[in-house]
Amino acid sequence: QVQLVESGGGLVQAGGSLRLSCVGSGRTFSRDTMGWFRQAPGKEREFVASITGTGLSKSYSDSVKGRFTISRDNAKNTEFLQMNSLKPEDTAVYYCATKTAQSFGNYAYTAMADYDYWGQGTQVTVSA
Repeated sequence: QVQLVESGGGLVQAGGSLRLSCVGSGRTFSRDTMGWFRQAPGKEREFVASITGTGLSKSYSDSVKGRFTISRDNAKNTEFLQMNSLKPEDTAVYYCATKTAQSFGNYAYTAMADYDYWGQGTQVTVSA
């Protein structure tokens, strides 16, 4: 059974930082593109960042580019999202996701429909 478990969310003041982690189990994720999405109250889930299996290709939404950094540790089946200079508009539930792959690819997918497995989410709240 494939599982993704996020952690690291919490309450932080504007300008602060948080580091989210997502640990996968049930299969090897090293070839998969892994991503982060978020959903704010009353809004649709949106793409945040993604990273290919090799870590050589990454994508970011315009709203987080330059502030967030995605990374991964394939030996630990884990991906990370370092979030700096947080803003109140970053408040949301953050979800990790993985797109299964049989070989290493070079495209970091950004669409929700591309992803096969999802975590339960972790709440990030940024106060003004």
